[in-house]
Amino acid sequence: MKFICLTLLLVSGITDSRSEQYEVVGPADPVLAVAGEDVILPCSVKPNISVVDMRVEWFRLDLEDSVHLYEDHEDRNTDQIQSYRGRTKLYYQELQRGNASLKLSTVRVSDEGRYKCFIQTKSWSDDATVDVRVEAVGSPPVITVDGFDRSGGLHLQCESEGWNPEPDLEWLDSEGVSLSSGTTETHRNTDRFGVKNTVIVYHSGKIHCRVKVKHHMLETLIDTSNNRFISWRTSVIMSSVFLALSVIAGLLIAAFAHKYREQTQLRNEKSRIQDERDQLLRSLKTIITQALTHLRRYRVKVILDADSAHPRLVVSHGGKQVRDGKRRKEEDGKDRFDKNLGVLGKDGFSSGSFFFEVQVKNQTVWYLGVARESSNRKNVFSLSPDDGYWTVSLRYGKYRARDSDSLSLTVNPQRVGVFVDYEKRLVSFYDVKSMSHIYTYTDQYFTGKLYPFVSLGYWRNENSTPLIICDE
Repeated sequence: MKFICLTLLLVSGITDSRSEQYEVVGPADPVLAVAGEDVILPCSVKPNISVVDMRVEWFRLDLEDSVHLYEDHEDRNTDQIQSYRGRTKLYYQELQRGNASLKLSTVRVSDEGRYKCFIQTKSWSDDATVDVRVEAVGSPPVITVDGFDRSGGLHLQCESEGWNPEPDLEWLDSEGVSLSSGTTETHRNTDRFGVKNTVIVYHSGKIHCRVKVKHHMLETLIDTSNNRFISWRTSVIMSSVFLALSVIAGLLIAAFAHKYREQTQLRNEKSRIQDERDQLLRSLKTIITQALTHLRRYRVKVILDADSAHPRLVVSHGGKQVRDGKRRKEEDGKDRFDKNLGVLGKDGFSSGSFFFEVQVKNQTVWYLGVARESSNRKNVFSLSPDDGYWTVSLRYGKYRARDSDSLSLTVNPQRVGVFVDYEKRLVSFYDVKSMSHIYTYTDQYFTGKLYPFVSLGYWRNENSTPLIICDE
């Protein structure tokens, strides 16, 4: 009788154990995510039994650290990777249906990798791997004119930043036919790619520069049939003709002295054409993405908020100027910057477009742009979109964006315009005096209000020149 009872207990235990067995299932193909957007990492069990009472953990295979942990009916994320804080979520109602999919918000390029979905009971466990690929859409391609060669070929250069993975760049004519060009130059800034390529065209018409990754594409065009290009091409050809004539005249001088006056006139004509060509080259060197006259329709009145300013800063009575006062005031508070010499505008914007200008002339260290209302103002932080700041800056004699991307500017800006389109998720910067484009953040993730932001660096600024908000 005891033997029969023992046998029944063993069989019952085996049956219960088998009843708890399940299979964790993930997607067969990689999951595509777009930087700045949200993505769902699929994971479920078969059969569709409840996992409410189970341990569900997501972690990165390459980092071997926790991305999200659910245990004993609640989230336990004390050991969660810092960069995932506040960005992960399980759907509790779906857990009853065996669905343990993870929502990852505001995807970053650094989120790309292989994830493990691990589900465990007291007597059984299984897992599945999810491969996440992140695409980041860069800035619209910018086409610049590098001049004509002596054969009349127009040199065009196309450049774009901020892509992931490494994008393809191609030139197309007005019929959509690919044009032969040189090797594309690729460089990487932190976790994103930039590309640059030059093409030589010998005919008039619309020329397209297209930059694309697998699922996204941006394109810019330039019309070389414009009268100014035709005029310039004619000048180049005439210059070549006169140069050839000048060489011939030089050879004939020894035999024909009476040709000396004719040769002098020829050289003068050649010099005049060369001057016209150089003048056209300077006027066409930079193609502005958007006319500043259009952007100024969105100008807003910016008044700096002295209550947000670092204790060393002195904000003028009207809130239009800020400088380093050379000593720290006793004033302090939770809303003030304490390490960064920053100050926000009083008014924020959560929709539409707005534009303002800041004079930076003679100041050697400055940051300016916009900041999220909830962004960190304490200690030393990165002035990047991940921390709620969209800026360009001058420090150590170099111009930068994202607090790291180096900018190659042909002139030193004296007055910088900042344009924000909240719905289109972009922030653009312009050199007002030279009417040129400096940098653009595209496909950004905005939440809440954005406030104008200016800064004189960290800790202290020995240059007494103020930053000035320009209303006119």
